[in-house]
Amino acid sequence: MHGQIMDAVALIGQNYGFLPTRGSIMIDFVFAAMFGIILVLGVSIYLVRYQRKYQLHKWIQIVVGLVLLVAVIAFEVDMRMFTNWRELAEPSPHYQGGLVDISLGIHLCFAIPTPVLWIVVIWRALKRFPNPPIPGDHSVSHIFWGWLAAVGMLMTAVTGWVFYYLAFVA
Repeated sequence: MHGQIMDAVALIGQNYGFLPTRGSIMIDFVFAAMFGIILVLGVSIYLVRYQRKYQLHKWIQIVVGLVLLVAVIAFEVDMRMFTNWRELAEPSPHYQGGLVDISLGIHLCFAIPTPVLWIVVIWRALKRFPNPPIPGDHSVSHIFWGWLAAVGMLMTAVTGWVFYYLAFVA
């Protein structure tokens, strides 16, 4: 029993996550959580588009936005202070050739502007829609920027999954 506990502590100390890859716990969490985020985002869009549940859409977006904000902060703290992701990615056959870094660069092209865009979309919606929300003068703009933010989030997820595969699975 003592040996098994020590083995588990050693694995945690080596930054291994909960998935059978080289990713850390936080990297694995973000990888898996993005499936849920994309699903919830799709449900939220469906609810507002086809069922006209504006208030529910509003609260889903606010909650998801806050959860993402906390997750991004936790992820960045982990990456900068605790996890050497490059060390975990080094065994990948795509690391030395630079494909891991290229995929990370492409991912960051979506991952950096998308949360900013999402914050702006939510902030403008809170300011320009009545409470409870109903369609109005801001609707056309909100639909355009909201779809752009949703596509940005989808691309953040897809490019993140590609990076994860290249760095921690391959």
